[in-house]
Amino acid sequence: MKLTFLGTGTSFGVPQLGCDCAVCHSRDPRDRRTRVGAAVETDGGGIILIDTPPELRLQLVQAGIDHVDAVLFTHGHADHTHGIDDLRAITARRDVHLPMYGSEETLVGIAKKFNYIFDDTIRPLPGTSKPQGRAIPLAPGQMIRLADVDVTAIPVPHGPITVFAYRVGPLAYITDAKSIPDDALALLRGARVLVVNALFRTPHPSHLSIPEALRVVEAVGADRAYLTHLTHDNFHANLEAELPPGISPAFDGLTVTV
Repeated sequence: MKLTFLGTGTSFGVPQLGCDCAVCHSRDPRDRRTRVGAAVETDGGGIILIDTPPELRLQLVQAGIDHVDAVLFTHGHADHTHGIDDLRAITARRDVHLPMYGSEETLVGIAKKFNYIFDDTIRPLPGTSKPQGRAIPLAPGQMIRLADVDVTAIPVPHGPITVFAYRVGPLAYITDAKSIPDDALALLRGARVLVVNALFRTPHPSHLSIPEALRVVEAVGADRAYLTHLTHDNFHANLEAELPPGISPAFDGLTVTV
């Protein structure tokens, strides 16, 4: 299995618009972060997309990904969903609608914003096309077989809302979590590779901080861990140098064999 980090930044991205800080002017390409998303290539060649961030088309082109078998949505916030229309180039070459998974609340919200994608009565004009998705709600803790791998939806708190972390075979992927409850930890333990969001060094009301994320890594016990959803508060190289062995900051375009 291969994991590709399509984007590793916060909702602002890095460089942040209007910011003159040193990180936003860094020449290290690892300090340029688009909005967070990932792609998982299974051993059988299936491609599972995690979220559809606003830069999705550019991210997929950069990663050399030209087909997708399914989409897992963590939640409905703009930085995780507003690239969904870029899937038009994917669905135009499919015979069936692209399955899109997430919580019922998330999928209902996405369908309200992008109703044309899921409403088959809205037909494109001759010679044009539209993205075509099939919304499939997942219950908290539900496991499904997807592209030859077991996928489990794991609810975690993100401020006042609940988002889904996902266990994809030996991979655990968590973004926008504020904490990891015990029942979620039970489903995450045993993962060989863990991806977890890490915002600031200080506490935040809806996201794990870097110190909190490191405690989650210890609790899950994965062989390797990668921090994502990173801000312009840290140079990639400096953060990488200070993290414990086995833990690294992710960067856009990083690929990891799981």
